[in-house]
Amino acid sequence: PKLDLALVKIEAGDNMPMAGLGDSTQLKVGEWVMAIGNPFGLEQTVTVGIVSAKGRVIGAGPYDNFIQTDASINPGNSGGPLFNMRGEVVGINTAIVAGGQGIGFAIPVNMAKEIIPQLREAGHVTRGWLGVTIQPLNDELAASFGLDKARGALVTDVVKDSPADRAGFKRGDIVIGYDGQDIDEMNDLPRLVAVTPVGKSVKVKVFREDNEREIEVEIGQLDDKQAASPHLGADKAEEVLGLHVTELSRELAERYDLEKGQGVVITRVVPDGAAAAANLRPGDLLLEINGVQTDSVAGFQSQAAKAVSGQVLRLLVQRRQTLFYTTLTIK
Repeated sequence: PKLDLALVKIEAGDNMPMAGLGDSTQLKVGEWVMAIGNPFGLEQTVTVGIVSAKGRVIGAGPYDNFIQTDASINPGNSGGPLFNMRGEVVGINTAIVAGGQGIGFAIPVNMAKEIIPQLREAGHVTRGWLGVTIQPLNDELAASFGLDKARGALVTDVVKDSPADRAGFKRGDIVIGYDGQDIDEMNDLPRLVAVTPVGKSVKVKVFREDNEREIEVEIGQLDDKQAASPHLGADKAEEVLGLHVTELSRELAERYDLEKGQGVVITRVVPDGAAAAANLRPGDLLLEINGVQTDSVAGFQSQAAKAVSGQVLRLLVQRRQTLFYTTLTIK
């Protein structure tokens, strides 16, 4: 469910023709692609376009890594293949932006390749677990830690008795490398951890107190209880509240005509999510949740993690120079 993928067994009685799976990591922005599906019930419809972007995070789940394309994708295309010009499947069409045109999303086929053997052999997916709450960095936050630029994933909390805790991770560590791969942005880390075999020891490069150091950690197994905890705070907040927030920088304050002070600024609202239903917008400053001040991203994530389905939250919001209360119902 976290990837919106299922494996279907078909007993056809004889061999069937099948499309070959390509390598989605080799896709380049601007490359031509072709989608096949049944939009609005119109069977075997073919549309073409280009790869508009890679690695898109749209709030669909904690492991978002979508291919964005302007090949027409509509209701009924979901589950259909996205082909490159060599006739190889490079994606599985899965989502659209409501009310948008030329903006569709596909799951990279390499993500499907990673879980197909597990689904076929065990019927479920086993994921790795590190045990940290993380947030992205902006330029000002990176500079305050002495980092050269905004990169990596900032650790805002370490789950007690987790693999990260046992390995010596600390709040304020910035993860900039994982198992030999650079962590350019926050969302790279959960995806890499998830596909790491349970029990494997990996070297994690962190930036701490103006120095880079390596920490070796044995990856644990993510279970339902851990998945429900705020071990990936930003993703949890997006999933539950349908929005993404960041610290209020000087640039964001100027862009949205806000006074630099307390609160966290909403940078993205997930279409059809709880925040969208509450008429929240990018640029709104979130000051309180149920009377508790949201002075930081970590504080916001802590409040979001406590929310349960059906709960109604009272939010204090500043939109430009206007303060107002609104309610948000957890779906």
